[in-house]
Amino acid sequence: MSQVSDQPPLRVPVGVVFDLDGTLVDTTYIHTLAWWQAFQLSGHVVPMASLHRAVGMGSDQLLPHILGDSRDERRDDDLVKAHDVLFATWHERVEELPGAAHLLSWCHHQGVTVGLASSSGGRDLEAMLGVLEHPDLDVVVTSDDVHQSKPDPGLVLLAIERMGLRPKEVLVVGDTVWDIQAAQALGARSAGLECGGTSEAELRAAGATWVFRDPERLCQALAEVSGPGREAWPA
Repeated sequence: MSQVSDQPPLRVPVGVVFDLDGTLVDTTYIHTLAWWQAFQLSGHVVPMASLHRAVGMGSDQLLPHILGDSRDERRDDDLVKAHDVLFATWHERVEELPGAAHLLSWCHHQGVTVGLASSSGGRDLEAMLGVLEHPDLDVVVTSDDVHQSKPDPGLVLLAIERMGLRPKEVLVVGDTVWDIQAAQALGARSAGLECGGTSEAELRAAGATWVFRDPERLCQALAEVSGPGREAWPA
């Protein structure tokens, strides 16, 4: 089964906003390791499980989430730079998640407007798009474009606005509770993917409308409800 029976009926949306890390490329645990090493270098011992649960936030949200507001903010830049250098050493070994490039291509050929809303930017973004063979994207928004990253909804909202759509016309696809919470705040429907290491139960508890194992399963489910005479995405 490509879709759990107790989930609401899926329709092909007008637009899709995708997260990147852990949703389309298999980097969640690489980010976890890079942050763990960066924190170690700065004298902080942080359990990897805590860091894994924070991946998906941009550094502006992750650092206070992990260290608290009482941290020495003057050291934030050093932590971020250390993470970025460590993560970059993995660029050439990153793989796409199952069906990710095919899902992006399928959406493009179906006439679905495709946006990317990622906390990654710069050379990380370019490297990950290379992993996905530089897909056709209508809109790309990163944390550099907004004041706050996820779970603040601003990143996703900006992508939707640049797509020329309304939140109710869009499916937000992500692998973390932060993606789902951002969609919830905007009144957008969301599909949570388990391939980043967040469980179905956690994604559902965060408010995911649908949950799938990975991009391949989501693409299968969308393909099943596409074609002539397909039902419209509900307003």
